[in-house]
Amino acid sequence: MPVETSSSAVPSAEPPQHRPLLGILFKVASAFTFSCMGAAVKVVGSITPADQAFPVGQIVFCRSFFALIPVFTWMALIGKLHTAFQTNNHKGHLRRGLIGSLGMFFGFTALMMLPLTDATAISFTAPLISVVLAAFVLGEVVRLYRWTAVLVGFCGVIVMLWPYFSADAISRQPDTTLALGALFGFLGAVCAAFAMIEVRRLTATESTSAIVIYFSLMTTTFGMLTVVGGGIDPEWAWRTPNAKQAFFLVLVGVMGGFGQIFLTESYRRAPASTVAPFDYTGMIFAMAWGYFLFGEFPHQLVLLGACIVCGAGIYVILRERQLGIDRKRQAEASPPRSI
Repeated sequence: MPVETSSSAVPSAEPPQHRPLLGILFKVASAFTFSCMGAAVKVVGSITPADQAFPVGQIVFCRSFFALIPVFTWMALIGKLHTAFQTNNHKGHLRRGLIGSLGMFFGFTALMMLPLTDATAISFTAPLISVVLAAFVLGEVVRLYRWTAVLVGFCGVIVMLWPYFSADAISRQPDTTLALGALFGFLGAVCAAFAMIEVRRLTATESTSAIVIYFSLMTTTFGMLTVVGGGIDPEWAWRTPNAKQAFFLVLVGVMGGFGQIFLTESYRRAPASTVAPFDYTGMIFAMAWGYFLFGEFPHQLVLLGACIVCGAGIYVILRERQLGIDRKRQAEASPPRSI
């Protein structure tokens, strides 16, 4: 599920190993496991009667709680468990946790209301939104080429959302489920973009272990708090799953945890500009799961818009890489200054 892959992209504090092929393999593995997580969320929704649907908060709780099992195991194996709770920025973790949790709620709701491929495609708008936020929130310099790519990408967003929000589409829909699902998917992408900005701030002082663990603990807490709210609204109350449902709820968390591990390992072994374009393999996996598990066929306009968004996103990534190369050359060409 790309919303999460993007928002969870935490640069490793360890020095890179410069093994690009291995980094790419880890990145594809993370895209695959996150797609498995998204498919499991949708399966939970499809095998649950409408009047006994699991509240989204319960799914968020399971996603975050069971993800801690592989994450803690991984940190123990690499000797980073002792740094998991060391932090100098509690407020930053709280902001990231709140925004990330909200994005997870929106994203999971979209997955349960939309075809899997459509929900995944809409989530890919997050990296483009993050470019805009980086300019206005972080004050980063974004030049004409990247602004052009962002504008083209947002045209792709309009194309993707058109099947759900055009006057003709709304008139033909028996209810507002699909339109609401598309709206929730886009709101989830916006939250994921804000989460990216918070992660970039946190990496200035925080370790990878702390960023991952605090996020998982906070989303676990927020998910459970909404379930406790079932005393006010029965729709949010905890539902006891049967064996099949319990399996998929646990799978949601375990796949999410492994996705975070593979994602972190990919960035440790290769530059972000090398591995980031392979995020978009998630579209292929989502299409496969949607077809074989749910018999879904994505709307042609959604596919067209997804291609535009993916193309714009890849261009932004490659542009960032070229700018990094140019800055390095300029630094090497500058004569050392005497002190």
